[in-house]
Amino acid sequence: MGAQTTTDEVLAGVDLTGRTALVTGASAGLGAETVRALQAASCEVVGAARDLSKAAAVVDCDLVELDLASLDSVRRGAEAAAKRLPRIDLLINNAGVMACPLARTAEGFELQLGTNHLGHFAWTTALLPNLVSGSRIVNLSSRGHFRSPIRWDDPHFRTSEYEKWQAYGQSKTANVLFTVELERRLADQGVHAFAVHPGVILTELGRHLTAEDSAGLARVLPRFKTIPQGAATTVYAATAPDLPGGSYLEDCQAAGPVNEADRAHADAGVMGWAVDPEQAARLWDWSESQTA
Repeated sequence: MGAQTTTDEVLAGVDLTGRTALVTGASAGLGAETVRALQAASCEVVGAARDLSKAAAVVDCDLVELDLASLDSVRRGAEAAAKRLPRIDLLINNAGVMACPLARTAEGFELQLGTNHLGHFAWTTALLPNLVSGSRIVNLSSRGHFRSPIRWDDPHFRTSEYEKWQAYGQSKTANVLFTVELERRLADQGVHAFAVHPGVILTELGRHLTAEDSAGLARVLPRFKTIPQGAATTVYAATAPDLPGGSYLEDCQAAGPVNEADRAHADAGVMGWAVDPEQAARLWDWSESQTA
């Protein structure tokens, strides 16, 4: 298992008959590939997407409408998903936005933090009653979390100048911290959470990237993955046996810690600020207050 492993290679010989999965962002890219791969292993899958007609054109599964930038939509979508899947074995939070111009959700949250974290926070917590012992939650993060810890003084960029990569990095740090706190709260119930860095893949996630952004990524991360390679770590986190709960995974393996002093030179790993249990607990409490 490594950077070039594909979803089909991860799931070779894996039989998910009788298992269920709920995948956000099912209308394109990694989400659509995750749906396909899990279905190929005989998993029952429900996809969640903002644009149902778009999703229906690329995946062959039951669908629920979900706009993560609207808490009303999140609540309706979670209610519909809970009815479709009374038991959820795999909750895969795949959807997201990256490096977009300053924009806000229906509730006035900065769009990247609101979509990538707060929307998924409200979605996941609403669906916790449907999880059972043996269930797994997979949160897609990114090595982009190296770019910023949580900006507690102004997380929504209401008083400070907006910087799209810092905002993206903060949201990806939030995905890892959310994973850490989910694991702390749910492990005793047999439910485990994992954070995933999928790699750098050319998907619709990059629709806001400028030519300069793309060139910069190519210089720093010259090896791009295919979509099946990019979704491989997601299905690995969802199905591989004996994974330590709360792990941050990349290239189909658990990643080690990175010190802040070394982050400019690190080509793998997870920042300490993203796995700090005190920060994780603080983020949970803050997220509850934001989404109440």
